[in-house]
Amino acid sequence: MTKAELVDKVAATIQLPKHQTTTVVDLFLQCIIDALSIGDKVELRGFGSFRLRHRAPRAGRNPKTGETVQVPAKQVPWFKVTFPHRVRIDFLRSSMPNIPKKASFQECSPKKKWRRPPQLPLSETKVSQYGVSD
Repeated sequence: MTKAELVDKVAATIQLPKHQTTTVVDLFLQCIIDALSIGDKVELRGFGSFRLRHRAPRAGRNPKTGETVQVPAKQVPWFKVTFPHRVRIDFLRSSMPNIPKKASFQECSPKKKWRRPPQLPLSETKVSQYGVSD
């Protein structure tokens, strides 16, 4: 989904003109960027959190010349989705066989024990803090 598609969907949902919705989305994203730029963590309860991760300096390679170059340390933004949304996304992706999986849920969260949800519509599935159960 692109930013324009997000603006269209939000504008249709809350029935605001697109230029006002664009301003709201831009301000929302700018608030997240501003908070991260001063080193704060942004938590959106029930959705996920944004934070900065430190990347250590490392030796890299120039692909054109093959020469070794030093890559400096840096801070990169990182988003972590909440557990119920991870379970829901995994459930939706498992019910759509034409979408390739890049990583299974077990690889993403080896600490959590869970069972694969039954193939039911989401309205009949209850998401608890420990996973999906019927």
